[in-house]
Amino acid sequence: MKNTNDLEAILARVDALESDRAIRACINRYMDLCDHLNPSTPLDELGDLFTEDAKWEGKGARYAKSFGGYEGRDAIVGMLSKYTVEPAHFSLNVHYLSSEVIRVDGDQAFGSWNMIQVSSFSAGGSHLNSARLSVSFRRDDGVWRMAHFQTENLFSRPVSDWNDDATLPVPK
Repeated sequence: MKNTNDLEAILARVDALESDRAIRACINRYMDLCDHLNPSTPLDELGDLFTEDAKWEGKGARYAKSFGGYEGRDAIVGMLSKYTVEPAHFSLNVHYLSSEVIRVDGDQAFGSWNMIQVSSFSAGGSHLNSARLSVSFRRDDGVWRMAHFQTENLFSRPVSDWNDDATLPVPK
């Protein structure tokens, strides 16, 4: 009997490790797609990162007002598709995730990250944002997807341009 319990415990640990990796891949693919929002963005792939009944919401005074909330995969994709028009909303957009915590409990999981986003806009101007991401995940047909995505602004400010064509200084 002990061997069966040991095997079950090992299999549960392997599943948790594989789940952790799949969840990290899901959020990273989401950020990568958001970094490249333009008319060629594969919106079907972006949508597939969410459960059918997913929720996406901005929290706190600034992000609730700017982003609001969306329920259902189609509504989330619809909101994100607004950023894929020509010309693209962003001329530069990069998300950096840190302070990761992922907790897996069977077919449910929760992850949190601190995020820095640097952006320049096609219409002009650049911005630095930081947010706390709180994301619930669910294993759906064997695939980990986001079920509830929350982003809460920590700080936000305009900055001078992020990208410059000046030659990079290097030692001689």
